[in-house]
Amino acid sequence: MPFLSKAVSRIKPSPTVAMTGRVAALQAEGRDIIGLSAGEPDFDTPAHIREAAKAAIDAGHTRYTAVDGMASLKQAICQKFARENGLDYTPDQISVGTGGKQILFNALLASVGPGDEVIIPAPYWVSYPDIVALAGGTPVILPSRAEDGFRITPDALRRAITPQTKWLILNSPSNPSGAAYDAEQLRALCAVLLDHPQVWVLADDIYEHLCFDGFRFATPAQVEPRLRDRVLTMNGVSKAYAMTGWRIGYGAGPVELIRAMAKLQSQSTSNPSTISQHAALAALSGPQEFLQGWRDDFQARRDLVVAGLNDCPGIDCPVPQGAFYVYPSIRAMIGWRSPAGTPITDDEVFANALLDEAGVAVVFGAAFGLSPHFRISYAASTDTLTEALRRIRAFCEGCDASPRATAPSSPRRR
Repeated sequence: MPFLSKAVSRIKPSPTVAMTGRVAALQAEGRDIIGLSAGEPDFDTPAHIREAAKAAIDAGHTRYTAVDGMASLKQAICQKFARENGLDYTPDQISVGTGGKQILFNALLASVGPGDEVIIPAPYWVSYPDIVALAGGTPVILPSRAEDGFRITPDALRRAITPQTKWLILNSPSNPSGAAYDAEQLRALCAVLLDHPQVWVLADDIYEHLCFDGFRFATPAQVEPRLRDRVLTMNGVSKAYAMTGWRIGYGAGPVELIRAMAKLQSQSTSNPSTISQHAALAALSGPQEFLQGWRDDFQARRDLVVAGLNDCPGIDCPVPQGAFYVYPSIRAMIGWRSPAGTPITDDEVFANALLDEAGVAVVFGAAFGLSPHFRISYAASTDTLTEALRRIRAFCEGCDASPRATAPSSPRRR
């Protein structure tokens, strides 16, 4: 009898976490590695947030809180939704977890079981399919196209829905592509969902504050109030406020779902770190002006990286609308050989060769369900990005562009 559960066998380790660990190991060996695989802002957590955490410790706020978040933080989250999204929630409709991932995890485990399907547009954040699989559901991967801006169309969504469909996961702006849906595009998708009352929407808005070129962020519950009773809107402080290690995420949705999520959390982590909750309270309630400066910095880095990659032979890099990733295609490079002679048969081989031969760590596109691409996080300094681009260009220029030996990989369906 196997010792490990069947549930564990249904999932795999996070490819992004695995690459970050490999980079750390190589750097510990003395290798000169530029890591562009982690989705983590390089800015320090703002001083007023750090001071709030210190003050909480000094005031003795080091004990348990309510399982799914302290009342003052839930109230601040309600105020955030009203202020920034025009959404009115009450504290009993709010769940606070140990990072956005726990909110997603709790919601899906509380609602998905064998026979249930969850539509996941590709490219997708690596954990979505595995969380669904762990819950016993079936991830239904809905590929998007670069020519559509890596956004799914209403017609494609309509075709993907079956009587077994329980959720649609929408991440805008997207990890890994940076694609974002404006209000009109969201309304078109919502119009399809109105015809299918069994389908709920999990809106992953974690990159809300990282939209560029004047793009106006929108979220499903905001643009289509008739769907509100079957929308869970997830967000957090990790990306916008450079608080990845503080581990605070939150979600807003129907009371019945929020209570079920709290029940799960009561038997897993219990409350998120009390100190981190006080820091998140300061983040959401304090000054917001610095976000524009950070956004400007990220946009400048995006422009640098897009231009640099498009100067590399064999790489085609679209311009993302948000987040801090680019998702370039290496379709033209399939069948080439790396400078060291490795046949580039797919994007995973490309990423490994780039790391081994050029010392630049990226994440291969198959990890996100859409090949042949790779993801770069440009949440790094301009000097670091400039050197990485120099190495990538040298790598591409050193490749042997022999005739194509293998057709590009097709999107994976799980």
